[in-house]
Amino acid sequence: MITELPERKSPRSKYIDYNAPGAYFVTFCTHNRCNTLSRFVGEIRKHTEPNSPEFELSFYGETVEKYINNLPEHLLVKVDRYVIMPNHVHLMLIIPNNEAVRSFREEVRAIRESPLRSRSLLSKAVGYIKMNASKEIRQQRGKTTVWQRGYHDHAVRDEDEYMQILEYIHNNPIRWKYDCFYTKHC
Repeated sequence: MITELPERKSPRSKYIDYNAPGAYFVTFCTHNRCNTLSRFVGEIRKHTEPNSPEFELSFYGETVEKYINNLPEHLLVKVDRYVIMPNHVHLMLIIPNNEAVRSFREEVRAIRESPLRSRSLLSKAVGYIKMNASKEIRQQRGKTTVWQRGYHDHAVRDEDEYMQILEYIHNNPIRWKYDCFYTKHC
């Protein structure tokens, strides 16, 4: 007997157009929040930037960084700031308001038979990073699950909020032990 699974509800807000020009704060986590992307070396202190910890990207983290940096070439979005933490990534993505982006959106809408047609530009950006990094990591390290399903997003409302989020991303390494994503395992 086959029972139907409940339909998974989208975490995306139905009131936000994730293709619209603007700034979006995105966070996505590793599978089981394992610390596979980077590791901190030295002390983590509560003080200001001169005392900030240094961290080393792992092979996983270097791979993710490569696809973050390649993102603007592939999807016409700007990566304003990012940080690769041991078990998660924070990105500030900008969808510009220009003719190339409008043309790209129209081209995507024209491909009606594509199973990806309903995906937003924001979703495609996160998917590009996660899919390509996973593929390369699996080629090098064998079959492994790299990412937790989905991602968190926030459409930035105004310049004050934008500046607060940029500061949060910048200070995230300093506050690692106090972060909600902090884990010691994996």
